[in-house]
Amino acid sequence: MDRARPLPARRLLLKGAALAAFPYALLPASHAGAHPAVVDYPKAEWQPASGENRTAAQRPDEYDIDRVIIHVTQHAYAGTLSIFQNPEKRVSAHYLVRSADGHVAQCVRESDVAWHAGNWDYNTRSIGIEHEGWVEKPEYFTDALYAESARLTASICERYGVPKDREHIIGHAEVPGTDHTDPGTHWDWVRYLRLVNLSSE
Repeated sequence: MDRARPLPARRLLLKGAALAAFPYALLPASHAGAHPAVVDYPKAEWQPASGENRTAAQRPDEYDIDRVIIHVTQHAYAGTLSIFQNPEKRVSAHYLVRSADGHVAQCVRESDVAWHAGNWDYNTRSIGIEHEGWVEKPEYFTDALYAESARLTASICERYGVPKDREHIIGHAEVPGTDHTDPGTHWDWVRYLRLVNLSSE
């Protein structure tokens, strides 16, 4: 893949996928084929994105990691995993956080470049975290989602020396050239940054 070539807009790709509507009670804590030993974050479940939806790299040696980018899926958890696993979608994120219980899936190794920001420079230098929900539905931003996502972000920041502030923990809407609005006006940045700074791995 030509790294300089712009990738399709992430939200357009997500909108094109069919949703699998499963009750949370039917989603197991871990799935067959999951390999917990390969995750970078110990609390995560390995749910790999297609190799066609990421760029293999050797970060942080090849590219410095200096920020975390917060996303909202505009889809359900199971449907988002299916999108990341579909080689035709050309989209992925390093992590996905489930709304109901804060369960974390890792979809791309942190050493690799996930295709989440729509900006190659920002993709190479960031860890992308998707959150199950819709920007216009604040009820998806549960206490569990905030708490577990903040622990994940704190761990990333500590491991790569990323400052735990709004200059280095940003929303997708803040990526240069984006047409996205996530995580949206209902995302509580004050609460989130407070939790990140109180959290440790």
